[in-house]
Amino acid sequence: MKEPVIKGNTIIVPSSLEYLTNIDDFIEGILRGFGTDDSAIADIAISVSELVNNSVSHGNKASEDKTVSVSIDKKGSDVVIVIEDQGDGFDPEEISNPLDEANLLKDSGRGIFIVKSLMDSLEVNKTETGTSIIIKKAIA
Repeated sequence: MKEPVIKGNTIIVPSSLEYLTNIDDFIEGILRGFGTDDSAIADIAISVSELVNNSVSHGNKASEDKTVSVSIDKKGSDVVIVIEDQGDGFDPEEISNPLDEANLLKDSGRGIFIVKSLMDSLEVNKTETGTSIIIKKAIA
C-alpha cells in the first residue's frame, strides 16, 4: 500500500508518519460533519495524532509493509474512534507516570497520559492481527 485508502468512516494508511496530515484532515472533516465544536475537534485531533504516532513508531516499528487504520463513528452523543495497528500490543497500566520526578525530563512517555486527559475513555485490546485502541469523547 502506497497511498491512504478511505472506506466509509475508515482511513487506512501505510505505517509512516508522513500520513498524519491525511488522517487529521479525514477525522476533522467527519467531526465537522457531526457538528463538533472546535475545542472537542482539537482534543480529538491531538489524541488521534498521538495514538497514530505510537502505532507507527512503537506498534508497527515504522514498517511501511504494515498499516494503521482509523475508524470514527458517532454513537449517541459520543464520538468513538478506533485506531488499529499490526503491533504486539501493550498494557497502558505498565506505562510510567510522566509526572513522576524520575520521568520529568524524558523525551517520551507522555502520549497515553495526554490522550487520557483529553478523552473520556481509552481502551487497549490485543487482536489477532495487532492492537486496537478505542477512544471516546462526548460531543453533544
